[in-house]
Amino acid sequence: MEAGFKIRKHLTPPRGMRASSALHEMRREVRREVSERVTLRSAAWECEGWTLNVSRGGVRVIVERPIALGAVFDVTIGLADASPLVRQGRAVWFQQEADGFIVGVAFIPTHAVVTQ
Repeated sequence: MEAGFKIRKHLTPPRGMRASSALHEMRREVRREVSERVTLRSAAWECEGWTLNVSRGGVRVIVERPIALGAVFDVTIGLADASPLVRQGRAVWFQQEADGFIVGVAFIPTHAVVTQ
């Protein structure tokens, strides 16, 4: 990879297509910089990393391996003995960096039905 070159993949619609209102709302939320341990866990895999920022709609994390776009998994932010935040999330974008991957995770509302 060339220095300074980033590879980013995402689920954002191509130019000229309307994004869903949920995606638009998520982008308008206030993000807070947070550095906490995070575990992403599905039935088939588990990945640990660190949060970079968090909002009501999702979290941006840094991990050592890529997460498939659209993958649905449990997100645990914080340590087990400190009342962690546990939510279900979906990978909506990832960006390759020299030392790992930054992944954008959208929280899935508890009332939503997810099919994969």
